[in-house]
Amino acid sequence: MCFRQMLPSPQDYDVAKDKQRRETFDPAKFLTGQGAGQSRIQFAPHHVIFAQGDRADALFLIESGWVKITYVSSSGKEMVIAFRGDGKFVGTRSLILRHRTATVTTLTGCSLIRVTTSALIDLLREEPDFAEMFTTYLVRQSLRGQVNLISQLHNSAEGRLARVLLQLANYAPGPDPQPVSMHINQADLANMIGTTRSRVSFFLNKFKRQGFIEYDHDGHLSVRGALVRFLREP
Repeated sequence: MCFRQMLPSPQDYDVAKDKQRRETFDPAKFLTGQGAGQSRIQFAPHHVIFAQGDRADALFLIESGWVKITYVSSSGKEMVIAFRGDGKFVGTRSLILRHRTATVTTLTGCSLIRVTTSALIDLLREEPDFAEMFTTYLVRQSLRGQVNLISQLHNSAEGRLARVLLQLANYAPGPDPQPVSMHINQADLANMIGTTRSRVSFFLNKFKRQGFIEYDHDGHLSVRGALVRFLREP
């Protein structure tokens, strides 16, 4: 079997989303903001939670809201890596690195639980259920990153945009549109998928005409599962 056949296809990943929903990772059972090394923090939109190069001494659980993760290359070019929303973590590399490798900025008002690295390590040692759930979460994030890389290398810009929109809407099979609970910045989407803002606008209008998304000029967006047709299998 060749290496390419061993990699999960985008369709494999999307089918796995059903199983993921049945095995929901609920860190709120353990991360309340009141335990040792924990605190709850509120941030306004467009606030830098941590910056690339900062000391990495904690990670954050997003209780509510959306954040953007960006990376600045040695040449000074800023790249959008990902968007994260409710129930997701940012800063997990603090477990193994001393400094931040990316910048995380709030896109909306956010409530986050800050957990120091030492407190997280203690929790992993003392709570087997949390350790299992957190490990599973990290593996799923790694899988998503792998599939996104496949999509970036294999799909057209149109297909890459479709994948990002499906992920932002927490895609689930079915005819009902799934809302994205933040306003979409076309420039950020263009940066993330490696194309121009005008092309993103063109694709969004195309998806809207075909009934795959509902989208207005204020950035409100809902996505239908049928958008998955734009994803190509490697």
